[in-house]
Amino acid sequence: MGETEKTRCLIIGSGPAGYTAAIYAGRANLAPVLYEGLQPGGQLTTTTDVENFPGYPQGVPGTDLMEDLKKQAARFETDIRPGIVTAVDLSSAPYRVTVNDEKTVETETLIVATGASARYLGLADEHKYAGMGVSACATCDGFFYRRKRVAVVGGGDTACEDALYLSGLASHVCMIVRKPFLRASKVMQRKVFDTPNIEVLFEHHTVGLFGENGVEGAHLVRRRGMPDEERVDIAIDGFFLAIGHTPNSALFKPWLETDSDGYIVTRPGTPCTNLPGVFVAGDVGDPVYRQAITAAASGCRAAIEAERYLTMKQM
Repeated sequence: MGETEKTRCLIIGSGPAGYTAAIYAGRANLAPVLYEGLQPGGQLTTTTDVENFPGYPQGVPGTDLMEDLKKQAARFETDIRPGIVTAVDLSSAPYRVTVNDEKTVETETLIVATGASARYLGLADEHKYAGMGVSACATCDGFFYRRKRVAVVGGGDTACEDALYLSGLASHVCMIVRKPFLRASKVMQRKVFDTPNIEVLFEHHTVGLFGENGVEGAHLVRRRGMPDEERVDIAIDGFFLAIGHTPNSALFKPWLETDSDGYIVTRPGTPCTNLPGVFVAGDVGDPVYRQAITAAASGCRAAIEAERYLTMKQM
């Protein structure tokens, strides 16, 4: 057996939600412990400039923003540690969390801020051009493609919403849809078809991207596997994935209620889960907004609820 330690507040995840929770928990004298997880700093470390986070009028690189939040959390005596949570036991309080398959932490309160991972097509070029034209967040990065040509991959409501949002910024938006139809609601479909600078390419698969110092175009295959299969190249400056996100909730599913897509369910208007003392912050519980600022706000709420929970226990 590895070593076991006890803490009053344990935070799993180090994006805007986790670090903000740590700032508030630290200022409440909870002496929080935070494990950074697989991606220290969260999804924002994969973006270039963040221009929509309040307080940075000139914009800020995602890595710098997360470093600022980390320093602020550390200032209030958060114990920030590298490490990946590999198992949890939420069958009874205090809750037990295993880190790196060896160390066990017992905690009175747990804040789950493990985020959600954007789904990708699995192309090598998606990694090659990460931060250089490939994005999984239209509202985060669309501003950089004003008066440029972009493509959105997907045919559901999210893809249509992203295409409509981008149509107000980009000169031309191309939707790349594998099916011969859109899966989106009829209202969303109508809006897309009524927008003059959105073009929908049905029955097209993306097989690659190309460009010298960033994305300049995409290699597509039309009607793949059919007798009239055809290779098509399109010129674009930005390539947006809109095929969904996968919440990083698998470890918690035996104990925490999740919706059909795996997002952890909270009591309406609160970060409270079905277990007392367990709270959710950020994208792992947010299938709708998935923004840095909403994640930070939810981290604040989770920490305040954790402090209230501990206070009530002592009364």
